Amino acid sequence: MDVCSVIKTRLEELGLEQKDLAAAAEVTESYISQLLTRKKLPPAPDRTDIYEKMSEFLQLSNDELAKLARAQRSDEYRRANEEPPAALLKDARDLILRKCVPARQQQIRSIFERQTFGELEQLVTQKLLDVVSGVARSELDNQAWLHEVAQLGDKNHEQMRVIILEFLDTDIFHISNEDCISFLDPLIARWDIDLSTFDMEITLNEGLVPGEPKRFAFVEKGIDGPHEEEPGFTEFLQDASLSGDISDDEAEFLRRLRFKNKRPNGLYYYRALQTYRDPLHFLAAEG
Repeated sequence: MDVCSVIKTRLEELGLEQKDLAAAAEVTESYISQLLTRKKLPPAPDRTDIYEKMSEFLQLSNDELAKLARAQRSDEYRRANEEPPAALLKDARDLILRKCVPARQQQIRSIFERQTFGELEQLVTQKLLDVVSGVARSELDNQAWLHEVAQLGDKNHEQMRVIILEFLDTDIFHISNEDCISFLDPLIARWDIDLSTFDMEITLNEGLVPGEPKRFAFVEKGIDGPHEEEPGFTEFLQDASLSGDISDDEAEFLRRLRFKNKRPNGLYYYRALQTYRDPLHFLAAEG
C-alpha cells in the first residue's frame, strides 16, 4: 500500500475525480496525475501542506498519507544513494557562480571545477537552497507574494503552487532548470563566502524579500558535555533498513553531530553514514 493506491481507492469510494482533488489541494490536475501514475515521488511531508489538504478532502486521518510518503521516500532515497553524487546541471552551476560577488567568482569557479560536485560546491548550494526554500515555505499561503512571483514566470496560481511544492521537495542533487528560473535567480541577489572560515553571506532580492542579508558562521564547538540525543538519530538506530550493520565508532560519530535550528530525521543519518564511509571524502593518511 502506498500513497498512490490509497488516494485512488478513496477517490473511487467517494465518487470523486482527480480534478476535484487537484482543486482541493490547490495544484494542477497534471501534478495529481503524475503522483497517481507514480511518475513523481510523493513530496516530503515536512516540506509541504499538500497532505493536510488531500487528507481533509479524502476524509482520511491526518497522518496516514504522510506516513506512507515517508516510507516510500525512504526506500527511494536508499536506492538513489547507492550511486555517487552527480554534477549539478550546468545552468545551475553557472547561475550559482554568477550570483557570487565578482571579486571572488574566479577563485570559486576554479575550486568548483576541480571536482564533479565537491564539498565547497555542495556547501554553497545547500545553504542557498536552504535560504530560498525558507522564503518559499513562509510565503506559500501569501496570495499577494504568490501572484507577484507567478507573474515573473507567466504562471497562474495553481501552477505556481505546484512549482513551489516541487521546489520545497528538492535537494542539492536534484535542482532543476525550473528551480533556477523560478526561485534561485529572482530571489538571490548575490552571495559571498570567506574561504578561511567558511562564513557565508547571502543577500536576497529586496523587491521580493525585504530585510537584512543572511549571514552564516561555521564555528567548531566542544562536544564533550551532556547533550540530548536527537530524535532522528534514535529513529535511525531503530530502523534496521537504515542503520543496518553500523559499527560503534560510526554510531558515536553520528551521535555527536550537532544542529542549532534543525531537527534531522532518520534518513539524514543514513545519508551521513554513507558519506562517512566513503573514502573519497577524506584525505589519505600520511605514512
